Amino acid sequence: MHLLGVIGGPEIVVILLIVLVLFGGKKIPELMKGLGKGVKEYKKAMNGVEEEINSAAEDSPKQESQADAQ
Repeated sequence: MHLLGVIGGPEIVVILLIVLVLFGGKKIPELMKGLGKGVKEYKKAMNGVEEEINSAAEDSPKQESQADAQ
């Protein structure tokens, strides 16, 4: 039962062959292009969230120091 989680070379080849049969050679580049766009958008969104968190963290100490000064 523990061997079910292991994916090796032969399993990957079988999966690729199944994808080739299901989608055909002409559709695979389109699928990969869509996948690439999805990954690009995901990374862009993650960077945006990171920037928002960093800017909020930088603004917080400034706001606290202004409140202490009053």
